[in-house]
Amino acid sequence: MRVKMVSAIIAATMLAAHPALAQQAQPDCPADAAPLPAELSDWANRTTLAAAADAAGLAGATLAIGKPVDLTLLPTPNVRYAVRPENPGGSVSNGGLVGFAVERAGTYRIALGSAAWIDVIRDGAAVTSVAHGRGPACSGIRKMVDFALQPGSYALQIAGNGSPSLAVMIARLP
Repeated sequence: MRVKMVSAIIAATMLAAHPALAQQAQPDCPADAAPLPAELSDWANRTTLAAAADAAGLAGATLAIGKPVDLTLLPTPNVRYAVRPENPGGSVSNGGLVGFAVERAGTYRIALGSAAWIDVIRDGAAVTSVAHGRGPACSGIRKMVDFALQPGSYALQIAGNGSPSLAVMIARLP
């Protein structure tokens, strides 16, 4: 009887604490939160795209500039990166590759819904980022990384993501 009573008290305590923990994890987002900048304004209008497992699959996994996607990733052991990521993630993480084309030179921002590791690859080498930071509050954008890019074809490598799906968008900055 005593064991049942203690178990019931523990269960009730956990249930009572759960909503409070959930509320702490979520930021308070006012209904009139600041809108996203124009270049990221379509963030919520994502379509789906499956990532490639290797560079040979990039033709079937192409991301258009300014078009956000929910990218379906692969378990890390199934991905063959074009260049070994600096932070590849563990065997239980997820990743993949997508191709994209730059038509005009400029600074391009890659927005992510998580803190996954990314590399932009051109001609077999990683391009150095020029800035990085967090996304706007209440936007669902967790991480943003900027790259100065010239016209040409690129691969975006994603590594170390905790889930098999990731919101991604590449936008040209004004």
